[in-house]
Amino acid sequence: MNMRFLSLVGNSFGCSASGERLVSAARDGDLQEAKALLDYNPRLARYSTFGVRNSPLHYSAAQGHHEIVSLLIESGVDINLRNYRGQTALMQACQYGHWEVVQTLILYKANIHRADYLNGGTALHLAALNGHSRCIRLLLADYIPSLPDFCSVLRKRRANEDSISEFDEGPLSEVINRPADGGITALHMAALNGHPETVQLLLDLGASVTDVTVEDGSTIDLIGAGSAPLHYAACGGNAYCCQLLIARGACLTTENANGWTPLMVARSWHRDSLEEILSRRPEGQLRVQPSPYLCLPLMSIISIARECGWKSSDSHSTCVDPCVVCLERKCTVAAEGCFHEFCTHCALYLCSTYRASTPAGPPGSIACPLCRHGIVSFVKLDSTMPIVKEVPRTALTLPFCACSVDGPDLASMETPFCKPDMALGSSFRSLSCQKFPSVKFSPGLCMGSPDTSPSLVPRNIDRSLREQLVKCSRLSFRRSTSQSDGRRWLCSFNHSIETGSSC
Repeated sequence: MNMRFLSLVGNSFGCSASGERLVSAARDGDLQEAKALLDYNPRLARYSTFGVRNSPLHYSAAQGHHEIVSLLIESGVDINLRNYRGQTALMQACQYGHWEVVQTLILYKANIHRADYLNGGTALHLAALNGHSRCIRLLLADYIPSLPDFCSVLRKRRANEDSISEFDEGPLSEVINRPADGGITALHMAALNGHPETVQLLLDLGASVTDVTVEDGSTIDLIGAGSAPLHYAACGGNAYCCQLLIARGACLTTENANGWTPLMVARSWHRDSLEEILSRRPEGQLRVQPSPYLCLPLMSIISIARECGWKSSDSHSTCVDPCVVCLERKCTVAAEGCFHEFCTHCALYLCSTYRASTPAGPPGSIACPLCRHGIVSFVKLDSTMPIVKEVPRTALTLPFCACSVDGPDLASMETPFCKPDMALGSSFRSLSCQKFPSVKFSPGLCMGSPDTSPSLVPRNIDRSLREQLVKCSRLSFRRSTSQSDGRRWLCSFNHSIETGSSC
C-alpha cells in the first residue's frame, strides 16, 4: 500500500514538471513553448502552482500576454478559475491595465461579477483603483447599449426625470455601484487615488456620488464610516476629482460617522490646495464634457465578434475586398450611418483604443477613420456567417500517470484518455475515463517502476528485432537514471518514443 502511494505521488510530481514549464512560458510570453506543451497535453492548462494556486492563465493575464490567454482558453481551461485569494485572470488583467487581455476575456464571456476573498473587490474595483479607464469600458461593454440617446437617458435618471428608453439602466447601475467590503465602490477608489479620467467615466455611466461606506468589514479605515466619494477625493488630494464630484451633485456639508466634512478631511491630511474648492460651491455650474473613454459601439461589435469570430486572417492576395485599415482580412462589419466596411478585428481595436471627442455624433460615438462620421453601432454584413463551434481539445488528453511497482500485469495496461469532470487543480476525484484500445502504455515510463516493459514495441514485427528494441530501451533507461535528480522524475510519452527510435 505504501509503495502504491509513493508511486502515485512520484508520478504526480513528474507530470507537474510540464505544468511548471507552461507556467514559465505563460509568464514570459513564450507562445511557441506554450503551444508545444498544450499540443502534448491540453490538460496542462489546468495546472496551478503550489500555495498561491496561480494557473498559467493568471500569469499570462497579469503579464499582458493576450495571445497565450486565448490559447489557454481554447485548450479548455476554466476562464473564471480562482487563485488562493479568489482572484480570477480578469481581475489581474484589470489590476495591471492590460486592456487587450481584458478584451479577450470579455469576448470569451468571463464573469465580471466575481469578488475576491480578501476584501470583496471585483475586477471593476481593481481597474478603478489603478485608473485603468480603458479596461472599465471593456468590462461594462455588455451593459452599455449601442444607442444614440444613452447619455441623455442617464442624465434624465440622475435628474429624477421620466424617460422612455429602449434599455433598462438598472443592471448597469447595480454593477457600477456594487460595494466591496466596507461599502467602498469603484468611485470611492478612483477618487481616493486621484484618477480624474476614471472618475469622469464612472460618473457618466451612472456612478452614485451619495453612496457612503459602512463600519462593518471596512478595509480602508482612513477616514471613517459614512464617507462619500468626495471625502475620499479630499483625502487623495486631487482637485479635479473634487470638482467633478461637486459638479455632479456631491454635497460639501455631508458628515461621516466621525463628524467630518470633506473640507475637514482635506485639512487633516494637509491638502491645502483643496481649501477653496471644498469651502463653498462654485457660483456657476461647472461644465464637464462627456468622458472620451465612453464607447457606444462596443456592445454591437462584441456581439458580432462572439457570434462570427474575430481571428480571421485572410491574406490580401486571396481577399477580393480587404479591410481598408489592415489590408489583410476581409470585411465583415459595416458602420451604421456611413456604412463603411471593416473587418471585425479592426473594428474591435478601434472601439477599444479610441479616445477623443466626436462632435459629429452623440456623446460616446467614435469617429469613422474614413469619413469622421460618428459611429454608434456596427452591423454585420450579409456575407458574414456564424462560426462553427469546435470540439474542445480536452476530449482526448493524457492523464497523470498512476502506475505502481506491484500493480496489474504490464502487458494488459492500456492508456486511458480522460475527459475530466472538474479542474485538476481542485481534485483528482470524479474523473470519468474511457479506454483507448489502440495504444499500449508502459508504467515503467514514469518514476516508481524500476524497469521498462516491451508493451510499446509493436507485436507484429520480427522477434529478433523486437528483442533488440527492448534491449535498447532498457539501456537508455539505465543511462537516464545516472543523470541529475531533475531528469529522474521527468517522464513523458514523447521522450520514451524518441529513446526507442534512437537505438
